[in-house]
Parts: sequence; C-alpha cells; structure tokens
Amino acid sequence: MQQCSSDDLGLSQPSISRVINQTLTALSQPHIVTQFVKFPLDARTLQAHKRAFMDIAGFPGVVGVIDGTHVRIIAPSEDEAIFVNRKRFHSINVQLVFSADYKILDIVAKWPGSTHDARMLSESGLRQLFEGHYVPANCHLLGDSGYPCKPWLLTPYLQPHQGPQLNYNRAHKRTRAVVERGIGQMKRRFHVLHGEVRLTPDKVCKVIVACAILHNICKARQIAEPLEGDGDEESDDDGGGGEENIDFPQGNLAQSGLSYRGHFTNLHFRDGVGAAGAAGRDGV
Repeated sequence: MQQCSSDDLGLSQPSISRVINQTLTALSQPHIVTQFVKFPLDARTLQAHKRAFMDIAGFPGVVGVIDGTHVRIIAPSEDEAIFVNRKRFHSINVQLVFSADYKILDIVAKWPGSTHDARMLSESGLRQLFEGHYVPANCHLLGDSGYPCKPWLLTPYLQPHQGPQLNYNRAHKRTRAVVERGIGQMKRRFHVLHGEVRLTPDKVCKVIVACAILHNICKARQIAEPLEGDGDEESDDDGGGGEENIDFPQGNLAQSGLSYRGHFTNLHFRDGVGAAGAAGRDGV
C-alpha cells in the first residue's frame, strides 16, 4: 500500500513510511487523543447519553456500552506468546466504549491478545473514574458476561428467570448491540483493522488510536462509512462468566454488584422491557 501511495504521489516508499509514522505519533499524543476521545463527566452530557440509550430499548441510566475487540498482527519478535489470543492468532486486544450514536467515548489499545477483557478494565482509567466517583451515581456501562457485574457495570444474567430478569436481558442485549455495531463500523471504515497489521505492536497500538480519532471526526462531520456488510462485529466475549472472574476481588465487592443488579432489575423491569418509563428518563 505504501508503494502504491508512492507511485500516486511521486514520493519514495521510505518517505511515505516516514510520513505515516510521524502522523501516527502526532495523533497518538495524549493531548490530541483527549480532544477527540474523552469520557464525559458533566451532568448535562451524561443525561443526554442516558436519554439516547433509553430510547433504544427502555434500559435506564446507561451512559456507554463496553466491549473488547482483537486486531490481528504479525508475530512479534519479542514476547511472542503473550500476543496469542484464545482464537490462536496474534493480536492486540482493544477496549472500547461507545455512545448511542456510535462515537467512541473511551479506548485502551495497549494490551497483548492473551489479556482478558476484565483485566484490561480493572487496570484502566475508566474503572478509576467510576469507582473514584468522578462519574455520578446512577450512571452505568453495559458489558457482556466477560466482565464482572458491578454497580456501575451491568452484565446479563447467565441463566435468567422468566419475568424481570428475562426482560432485563432482552433490553440489555438490544442496548449493548450498539458497541458491536460501533466496532463493526470502525473496522469497516478503516480496513487496516480487518487484516493482519504488519507493524510492531507499539505501532499497531498507534494505528488503532489514530483510527479511533479519525472515526470520531468522521462521525462529527457526518461522513458515512462504507456500506458493505451489516456493520455488526462478531462478539469477542471471552466467556469469562463475569460473576466468577478471577481478575477482580471476590467476596463483598463482587456480591455488591450482583445485589445491585438484582435490585435494579426488580425496580425497572417488573412489567416489561420498557418498564423504566419516566423514572429512567429522569436519570435513575
């Protein structure tokens, strides 16, 4: 691809390579990243996110949906084994949070493919924002069963009972589908993320962050992505059964998330998927 650009632009291939590296380095600077990818903390923006997610399936209090996705890489020369993921190919595991309009609110692109989604979250700044109470109460992320259930991170019931739990799971699935479609949109927009990236792991991480920034710029300017496929991303659920995940403390801390989910479910989903009603729209 660099040689094609070289032929088109009249520059040498090494020059094209240097320009790409300089651009990736510039875009991945923290002060640049936070201009375009930043988790909101102000009440007005969070309320707008809640309303947008509520409109999808009647699930109250949601400010973002989270998932991990793998970007395939060539086998690195150092620490090769830790980049082999559970599907037996080399990758970078990327944590992403999307808003209801498919903008990226948070990205972590630094972990080798063998890293579990739950560990990525446990060591992320995002967890610190929620558990440090920088994000107000009654604001939730939705994640799949690869994550632990917490008061601020709601996961599906693995074996839901008829009634509120099943209503909860249905609304959860429809709402959380936003992150799968969002990942699909980003990968469809930037095909480099679909194939095997032939760069060092550090450079691949810069490519991923640059794509996230450019994705949000395209969304802000209403530039549509290519239309091939349906935009849905195959789930990268690690199947960790978040309720028993070893990467997070057990005992009272783990139980508090399950207890909170039970109370939340009975409060909002007694009468159906849209049972939250006006309470959810008021930010509960």
